[in-house]
Amino acid sequence: MYQVSDFAEKAGVTVRTLHHYDRLGLLKPSGRTEAGYRLYGERDFGRLQQIVTLKFIGLPLRQIKYLLDGCDLDMAATLRLQRRLLQEKRLHLEAAIQAIEEAERSLKSNRAPDLVALKKIIEVMERQNAMEWTKKYYSEEAQAKIAERAKTFTPEMQAKVTQDWNDLIRDVESAISSHEDPGGAKARKLAERWSAFTRGFTGDDPEVQKGLNKLYADPGGWTASFKKPWSDDVEAFIKKAMAAHKTSCT
Repeated sequence: MYQVSDFAEKAGVTVRTLHHYDRLGLLKPSGRTEAGYRLYGERDFGRLQQIVTLKFIGLPLRQIKYLLDGCDLDMAATLRLQRRLLQEKRLHLEAAIQAIEEAERSLKSNRAPDLVALKKIIEVMERQNAMEWTKKYYSEEAQAKIAERAKTFTPEMQAKVTQDWNDLIRDVESAISSHEDPGGAKARKLAERWSAFTRGFTGDDPEVQKGLNKLYADPGGWTASFKKPWSDDVEAFIKKAMAAHKTSCT
């Protein structure tokens, strides 16, 4: 067991940081001396490593606390998760670096900024920040739940979800073109599929659903790069179908 100054030195953090984490309930000391001084042990090193890594990835401290307190993952599973998140971050950084290098080469050749190269940098950065701006619509509790569920969401799963959504939107557009009745059987099936996809994201969690509702109710707050994948006509048809069949709607 180490007193706070010794533990801070061995862990490579400041005493002030440890006090702050203690106040937040993020890293409570394993014990106290008779005089009341904090004592830290081996378990605390493991917890601190998780906190530092998740903070580096970009998660806020309150969200880290929620994840760690509600997570029964062992150290091996936690390290695998951290490795995967860091690998994703590395891919984003490598793409950004590559785009900037291309712009630098273009600048040397042309002695003037290549707008195409600069546009690519913007696109890469926007993709990386694509979901950051949406956090303002979700509570910290909802953000933590979304992050928790994302742990098992592979690129293959993302590709399938995207394809399924595209197929559904195309089917709704076909129903509109065929002048299908929103109260009819075909519209009912479309509404059920739409609700199922929405539940796939929210996990039937009311807090996540509340944030999703806020997001789509505030188009004025969207970034320029964000566009709904469906048209207003598709949205209007689905809302009518859901109202007719009393199916939950986003």
